[in-house]
Amino acid sequence: MPFTLELGAAAADFDLPGVDGANHRLTEYASALVVIFTCNHCPYAIGSEDRIMALHDDYAARGVRLVAISSNETIGHPTDSFEHMVTRAKEKNFPFDYLFDESQDVARAYGALRTPHFFLFDGDGALVYTGRMDDNPRDAAAATTHELRDAIDAVLSGATIAEPLTNPLGCNVKWKDQDAHWMPPEACDLI
Repeated sequence: MPFTLELGAAAADFDLPGVDGANHRLTEYASALVVIFTCNHCPYAIGSEDRIMALHDDYAARGVRLVAISSNETIGHPTDSFEHMVTRAKEKNFPFDYLFDESQDVARAYGALRTPHFFLFDGDGALVYTGRMDDNPRDAAAATTHELRDAIDAVLSGATIAEPLTNPLGCNVKWKDQDAHWMPPEACDLI
């Protein structure tokens, strides 16, 4: 069985605390949804933040919702703590929900591999794209592809997604009681 959700799978439910002081559940997001596994410390995640905010701004009026989730363990990575998440969200003025998955159960349910890792669900809640935003999460100016935007555009227009599965680019999710570079053996590659 693959570690990461397979295309066509339903979005896994969650009930997680957000930096806004409220808990959030999957049922709040009834339209096309991008679930993003990210964190505060990873340079790939940091390099993607402005593009994620631009995605929100470009697609919110068209019914696409974004929710970011940090699942990293915080003993070895203290800047990924909930308190630091609150600070980071305020500094950047995130226009989307930023949630904390302290147990890492949600990261396991989705099969998050890296930060950032994107999961696009259509209006029916089926996974239609997973992987990276583009081919250079650290430097927007150097990106030559835009797979996530292409997938969102396809969902909104009713077209087929040309490349529904890509490998996410970024730091490994930092799992509790594991080496910082550990990945589940069944999660070597998506494609």
